[in-house]
Amino acid sequence: MSWAITAGPVLPVLIAAFLGAALVSFVATPWIIRYVREHRILDHPDERRVHKQPLPRGGGVAVVVAFIVVGGGLALFRDVLPGVDISKPISDQNLLGLFGGAILATIIGALDDRYDLRARWQFLGQLGLAGVAVASGITVAFIGNPFGTNNIQFPLVVGIAFTVVWIVGMINSLNFIDGLDGLSSGIALIAALTLGVLSLTIPVNQPLVAVFCFVLAGGLLGFLRWNFHPAVVFQGTAGVMFLGYTLGVLAILGSAKVVVALLVLAVPIIDTFWVIVRRLSEGRSPFSPDRGHIHHLLLDLGLSHRSTVLLIYAVCATLGLMSLFVSSTTGVIAFVGALVVLGVVAFTLRRDHSEAAS
Repeated sequence: MSWAITAGPVLPVLIAAFLGAALVSFVATPWIIRYVREHRILDHPDERRVHKQPLPRGGGVAVVVAFIVVGGGLALFRDVLPGVDISKPISDQNLLGLFGGAILATIIGALDDRYDLRARWQFLGQLGLAGVAVASGITVAFIGNPFGTNNIQFPLVVGIAFTVVWIVGMINSLNFIDGLDGLSSGIALIAALTLGVLSLTIPVNQPLVAVFCFVLAGGLLGFLRWNFHPAVVFQGTAGVMFLGYTLGVLAILGSAKVVVALLVLAVPIIDTFWVIVRRLSEGRSPFSPDRGHIHHLLLDLGLSHRSTVLLIYAVCATLGLMSLFVSSTTGVIAFVGALVVLGVVAFTLRRDHSEAAS
């Protein structure tokens, strides 16, 4: 891993952006908690949830506020930021897609937090968000070739289809893994830092993307103070929709770092894949809720709430670190390997739990 020449000059900006966003979300979260409590926007316990009392949802809006305030402010003054002015430019249209789509994602998620929208309406909203990205010129034009040195170029139609699947998949992956205190927030934090560091390397050299990634990571860190176990507030669909869309777009901007994002987010992506496969094989809707996610299986195995979350953090961090040093070929092989291993582990844990219950 070799650093781009812009990495040194932009470092103070990254630190300031990270700390500023962390402070904004940390301060904003109690205000949001108070608001959602007053309006009875609560997540009530049931047979598949692990919390025992109603807790406010929608706290992820604090991360959105931090991203828009700090990230948007830095975007406005990007031409004078050290280390950013000589980078590959990100068009105003792309920035509008990033920030406008992030706000729209939050609004759609907030409507679900308030009115419990049916899965089909959420899915239509996700397709609409992918359409916003495509309309603003944010598409996957190529991906790294896992079997050679040249990139795999996509025709426009294929690139658009890939982008839609990518963004919808990212949103649902974070939504499905959002089942324990701080789990999806911490995974997204690890992913944002990994994408940010990668954006400072020579092959990518996108310091402005790195700035946005560090802003997102800082916002998540400030929110985790309130969201980590025992949580006093949940992200809600507003936070999950925002995170899925924003991470999906940041992985595309600049150099389509899709393979890296696949690896660092392997746990939620693979968990989503196997959950959908299992539900469809049982003749159920892929969006029907249950307790079949990997974090539920680990809890049933006897791990504590906090131990389960920290274990998944460790796996994601290890994969994220690996993604910074491996080639596209190795990354794809690692992802496929993780797909198989996690599938076998989930099947074994589910079978053992069923046998014990019977």
